[in-house]
Amino acid sequence: MIKTDFSNCLTASVDMRAPFFDLDPAGVVWHGRYFQYFELARCALLEGINYSYEDMENSGYLWPVADTEVRFVRPLTLNQKVRVTACLREWEMRIVVDYKIEDELGEIYTKARTVQVPVEADTLALTLGSPQILIDTVEQRLLELGKQSEK
Repeated sequence: MIKTDFSNCLTASVDMRAPFFDLDPAGVVWHGRYFQYFELARCALLEGINYSYEDMENSGYLWPVADTEVRFVRPLTLNQKVRVTACLREWEMRIVVDYKIEDELGEIYTKARTVQVPVEADTLALTLGSPQILIDTVEQRLLELGKQSEK
């Protein structure tokens, strides 16, 4: 189930405007473009825990998307300002990220989830459980944030 309460997870957000070239003939953002918006927020999230796509590859793992879920609540329109936020829900067995797209007033326009699974980069074999490097980087980031909140 997609959650929009992101208070208890690592998050990252990107602010953007819906560009003209993302609109469909009805004048709203085409549904397929939303995945690019989610990717922008997911990249910011992964970079924030020091496990970017380049870091993944260097660690010997690739993380293909295995499942997605999207709920389109309201359509996005031309030049609409929105914030796309990604929230890391799971990381010990797979990467589960929830997303929300909201306007400047906090109204939810879209909520989504992606599930990524670890595969060995050289063999493309599915791995049971996340590599220790991911677990360590998430735990380190959580520790850092815990120390920041104590100050």
